[in-house]
Amino acid sequence: MNLPNQLTVFRIILIPVFILVLSVPHTWQMLSVAGVMLPVNWLIAAIVFAVASLTDFLDGQIARRQHLVTNFGKFADPLADKLLVMTALIFLTGFQVVPAWMTAVIVIRELAITGLRTLIVENNGQVLAAQMPGKIKTFSQMFAIFFLYLKDVPFVAMGLPIGEILLWLAVIFTIYSGIDYFWQNRSVFSDGL
Repeated sequence: MNLPNQLTVFRIILIPVFILVLSVPHTWQMLSVAGVMLPVNWLIAAIVFAVASLTDFLDGQIARRQHLVTNFGKFADPLADKLLVMTALIFLTGFQVVPAWMTAVIVIRELAITGLRTLIVENNGQVLAAQMPGKIKTFSQMFAIFFLYLKDVPFVAMGLPIGEILLWLAVIFTIYSGIDYFWQNRSVFSDGL
């Protein structure tokens, strides 16, 4: 297994770690960060999430630069992103930080695109690689989640709800990129009819 694919697998392995950090009994201490009271487990979760997100950037860069792009990577990399983002958003919804409708929109889009990828593989034998709108969607989702777990530190001092702003941007690009993927690959549906 090449290095980019190892990084993708590592990202998937970090998801249960992320879940464990947020699932342990709420006996965590609070920590004051830039004047904001932040649960220690949220800070740890943000760090785990950041490391996992960084592997997403690294695996793609390494795969393209060293010509190590594989069908496994094209499929597993976005799937790992989806699993990580959906897990983080489900917890944030449970913590009443993210509205359920936003999480639902993102989860439905992610599952629909995974289904589309499966259809394309079955029909064409090719794996649907991520396009720019999808990359912007992933980037905005990951940064939104990171800052929501940090309760907008360090931007809170400026009164800037950066997590919420990025979340709205993520929802917009989630919808746009989902429509774009289906539109660009609409022949999959007409070919099967």
